[in-house]
Amino acid sequence: MGIVSLKKNIGVPKYKQIVTSIETAITNGTLKKGNQLPSLNEIKDTHKVSRDTVLTAFNELKNRGIIYSVVGKGYYVSSIDIEVEKKIFLLFDELNSFKEDLYNSFLENLGKNIQVDIFFHHFNIEIFNKLINDNIGGYNYYVIMPANLNGTASVIANLPKEKVYILDQVNSSLSEYAAVYQNFEKDIFNGLSSIKSKIKKYKKIVLFFSDKKQPQGILKGFQTFCNQYNIKFESISSLENNRVPTKGEIYMVLDDKNLIRVLKKIKVAQLILAKDVGIISVNDTLLKEIVEGGITTISTDFNVMGKNLANMILNNQQIKIENPSSLILRKSI
Repeated sequence: MGIVSLKKNIGVPKYKQIVTSIETAITNGTLKKGNQLPSLNEIKDTHKVSRDTVLTAFNELKNRGIIYSVVGKGYYVSSIDIEVEKKIFLLFDELNSFKEDLYNSFLENLGKNIQVDIFFHHFNIEIFNKLINDNIGGYNYYVIMPANLNGTASVIANLPKEKVYILDQVNSSLSEYAAVYQNFEKDIFNGLSSIKSKIKKYKKIVLFFSDKKQPQGILKGFQTFCNQYNIKFESISSLENNRVPTKGEIYMVLDDKNLIRVLKKIKVAQLILAKDVGIISVNDTLLKEIVEGGITTISTDFNVMGKNLANMILNNQQIKIENPSSLILRKSI
């Protein structure tokens, strides 16, 4: 007996019987991951059904991520987990505490029988391209965090547009895709403006900014704020080397490593936080809530971001959602 078995007059559509037959073959081990399925024409001729009937069955299995097709060769088993209804490819730039919150929120709001495979490109365009090219056709949806990498649009264009969701940073070359994003320029400007009276107590505000990893919108929003309110400012990449904190400066720190460096050097210099120097950070975490009595942050809501992304996918929505941001005032300024 072949892999596919069809019965007449049982009230089950023939395409559903084909789906069930293939699921059964996977469950009992007849079909294993990587095995080739009988061809469309082979099933059509053997069981006297239309080609569209077989194609409908194969498309259902393909949409669930159970099989995949290779042009000119046929269909192959891609997953032996037949309980999975959808497979999602999730590409982050890197993993940190707030992205972990985003990831957990995304999973919690997806529900059962959805498989999420997470990958990281670490701000490397070659890794980015390889991960996407190697996984074309293997997933129902592709959630991609392009960060500030240049040239991502050309490889993303190889994916079906309706299956792509851009996360966190967007640019003009990716404007055609559904997205949940941060408006970094607006969020930074509004956040700093809401505490401008406190910032003006200091002689200068210093931004720690890396062109490689940080969104350009942060730099633009920072510069616009400083210029509009006539505040002296400086942008540096790190507090490493011989630079030390100076009384009268307030630091805007975007990553945890530089935050720890700044706090350590403030202690070495015997400066008092919120009196001699100040600190503002981005992307709130438990660490920033607790350390030194609390660090003031400008932060998007990563739990909301994960929930919105999950709802868009579950409802197959092709929309753009700007994620909310707020300033959390604590004792560091």
